Amino acid sequence: MADMGTILVGTVGQGVFRSADEGGTWSRASVGQGMHSDCIARCLTVDPSRPGTVFAGTDQGLYRTDDSGASWRRLETPMSGRTVWTLTISPADPKTVLAGTGTPTRPGLFRSADGGETWEEAKAEIADECPAVGVPRPTAIAVDPADSASIWAGIEVDGVRRSSDGGRSWQRAATQIANPDVHNLLVTDGASKRIFILVNDDVWVSEDEGASFRAVGIKQAFPWHYPRGIAARPDDPSIVFVTIGDTTPGRTGAIMRSRDAGRTWESLPLPGQPNSAIWTLTIARSHPDLMFAASRYGYLYRSENGGDSWTRLWREFSEVSSIAVVD
Repeated sequence: MADMGTILVGTVGQGVFRSADEGGTWSRASVGQGMHSDCIARCLTVDPSRPGTVFAGTDQGLYRTDDSGASWRRLETPMSGRTVWTLTISPADPKTVLAGTGTPTRPGLFRSADGGETWEEAKAEIADECPAVGVPRPTAIAVDPADSASIWAGIEVDGVRRSSDGGRSWQRAATQIANPDVHNLLVTDGASKRIFILVNDDVWVSEDEGASFRAVGIKQAFPWHYPRGIAARPDDPSIVFVTIGDTTPGRTGAIMRSRDAGRTWESLPLPGQPNSAIWTLTIARSHPDLMFAASRYGYLYRSENGGDSWTRLWREFSEVSSIAVVD
């Protein structure tokens, strides 16, 4: 197979791990590489417009690498000293970057118009405290590929927000979804455009720009009923993947695939039983058949054929939060 690029794995308490040889060997970012000791890395986001550039949201704010994770530097932003849980880059305008902070620090949504150099906090009403998690946290932000002014955000445990002005201000949305425990969301592109919202007990899908949503009914359609991660193939957004488990952290999990934009689903084969819920999944932008997924407690899986089959890599990690593939 072609060069897989550099693999980065974000963990809770062990920082960011890096492999430049397809998972054969790994190194951990440390103070010598510019990242603080025992970093809690909540998210990793690749900048599609700048080769080698990746943002890491951590418990001390926002970090950035420009050499595929070989070295890092902390950015001085209004999020410094706060936990950054999620970050996304507008596909139509990579200069527009959105981020969210939360548990255990103050929740908020932020916007940058210059590629992450400067930031401003957006106007968004978020609860100070919520059941189960205490201080809420934004778990996902998704920019509509067809309309960069339309952006969706999911907050655990405070529901869904939507912005119609590029992330400058936010309003409550998808209010027909009564469960406010939002784990993830996705907006796909093309003729099969869908908005997917994952809560802790179902997957909701909209086919009308968010005017209405229908529940997949995962207790009937999936082997387990706790969804966490979601991704679509960049070259065919009708193919969608959802990671699930029996609970959190759980004792097992699975990866689900839909080939028809969320109408029907199949469970993909994994080598052996996972040790916890499957937590996160990423698809390589330039090689969409290349995918990585991880269980919450550190099993890392790779597929080279679009999810038809998977292998488990030898390296086990602590709690995994995110994966990035850097070309």
